[in-house]
Amino acid sequence: MNEVKKPKKPLIYYYCIVAVCLLFFNALAMPWLLEYRTRTVDYNTFISMTDEKNIDQVSISSQDNTITFTDKEGNIYKTAMVEDQELTQRLYKAGASFSGKEIRQTSPLLSFLLTWVLPVLIFVGIGQYMSKKMMEKAGGKNSMMFGMGKSNAKVYVKSSKGIKFDDVAGEDEAKENLAEIVEYLHDPKRYKEIGASMPKGILLVGPPGTGKTMLAKAVAGEAEVPFFSMSGSEFVEMFVGMGASKVRDLFKQAKEKAPCIVFIDEIDAIGKKRDGQIGGNDEREQTLNQLLTEMDGFEENNGVIILAATNRPESLDPALLRPGRFDRRVPVELPDLKGREAILKVHAKKIKVADNVDYNKIARMASGASGAELANIVNEGALRAVREHRAFVTQSDLEESIEVVIAGYQKKNAILTDKEKLIVSYHEVGHALVAARQTNSAPVQKITIVPRTSGALGYTMQVDEGNHYLMSKEEMENKIATYTGGRAAEEIVFGSVTTGASNDIEQATKLARAMITRYGMCSDFDMVALEVQTNQYLGGDASLACSAETQKIIDEKVVELVRRQHEKAAQILLENREKLDEISQYLYQRETITGEEFMKILNS
Repeated sequence: MNEVKKPKKPLIYYYCIVAVCLLFFNALAMPWLLEYRTRTVDYNTFISMTDEKNIDQVSISSQDNTITFTDKEGNIYKTAMVEDQELTQRLYKAGASFSGKEIRQTSPLLSFLLTWVLPVLIFVGIGQYMSKKMMEKAGGKNSMMFGMGKSNAKVYVKSSKGIKFDDVAGEDEAKENLAEIVEYLHDPKRYKEIGASMPKGILLVGPPGTGKTMLAKAVAGEAEVPFFSMSGSEFVEMFVGMGASKVRDLFKQAKEKAPCIVFIDEIDAIGKKRDGQIGGNDEREQTLNQLLTEMDGFEENNGVIILAATNRPESLDPALLRPGRFDRRVPVELPDLKGREAILKVHAKKIKVADNVDYNKIARMASGASGAELANIVNEGALRAVREHRAFVTQSDLEESIEVVIAGYQKKNAILTDKEKLIVSYHEVGHALVAARQTNSAPVQKITIVPRTSGALGYTMQVDEGNHYLMSKEEMENKIATYTGGRAAEEIVFGSVTTGASNDIEQATKLARAMITRYGMCSDFDMVALEVQTNQYLGGDASLACSAETQKIIDEKVVELVRRQHEKAAQILLENREKLDEISQYLYQRETITGEEFMKILNS
């Protein structure tokens, strides 16, 4: 889609024009207007007027070889200067004042008009012109000054390079829901004949980076209709009522260009629940009320489809979500394995890629990545290929780019001591060995002890073979045991612990608490929800919903669960102590080993 942009000139442009006009007026026009027309006479006339003492001021210019003088009435004369030894004495007797300065005579009325009246008229004229232009841009005489009540929606029109549904991969269900909107905009008669009405509003919800905005543009691209795009925060103004005026103006423009699509990104900026508290945000509430009125007013919005996107659907006002306004909710979730593979192929079309790249393997390694993150992975792979002076992107470039997105770039200047390097080797092999000796655990893909910019001194990558939508209690317990495997290896081999397990402790504790409070995997509490989760698309903040006594019991259960899995991990490592030493020494020498190498040594 191509955005239609109107050229805007800043106020400084008009001020510069005023300044240039004034400079021109003072430098050129004023001297010409202020000076009377000078009469040229001969030298004899000058001598006779001097003898008659009819001389007032005299200016002698030796450079121009002229004499300029005035009579008693103020008239200005000019004559050629001739050699006259008695000139000074003659002027002195006539009572004239003479010097080398230029003589100028100004009319008091003309001086007042040019000095005071004319500049004021210039400023008033330019002000009227600027005000007229501002009013025209703001939408007429009844609009607010400087366009404060006018919507700043970006308007996109049909383009040969517009975004289509084929350009959006990994969201097949969302595209199916939105395809009906395209059919309605193409042929609304089919729906009107049977009496069906298309939903006025469609709400796109999902995590950041999943392609909500791109889907909205794809709908407009497929339907080939104008597309109005505006962010929810752009409606919020300092003055009360400006946001509501912007909503009115936006819908006015949309009705003029119907059929069309209006897209409001991050609608939660103006659509939050009205709590009714004293001292609330009147501007935001008035803007929301105006939006509700426009969506469910007395006029029928023929051909105007409203799309909105948000990451926090639970914070929206119920009146905004009721039938008749945002009738349909379209989830735009994180892509599954097939979706990730399709997204990678779409972005790979923009770069040069080797023929033997396994997109399925890359998709499995990038489990949980959004569409934006997958695009970043492909771009990082292309940047790495350029740094390595290659003409195309290889499999290793894409695999390394996943690690860059997950853990950051390699820290080439971070030099570990031999003892630290050995501790990190045993720590990472401890994770991998515990994971490999348990059932229902994801296979190890890679082990490395190369420090990363994220702060990790090493990491163990596990990759599931396919899609994984459910986790059993046993799988979650195995995952906690894997988290504790690194610390268990340090305790067994070195008899002490380090700070390297800080992230492992955090993840194990978080998972254990979720098992007890959210998933009902503790027999003492049965199927009772002890925790409430909010912002599921923005990290999933959780808060306990139980008494203080119950919280104490929860803490005890969490400690007990993690301790039990910690002991299980230590037991696994003790039973495989020889393999622990062998693989750790191998990793110490190589710094990075693949999952195949790890399993080969483990099963030898």
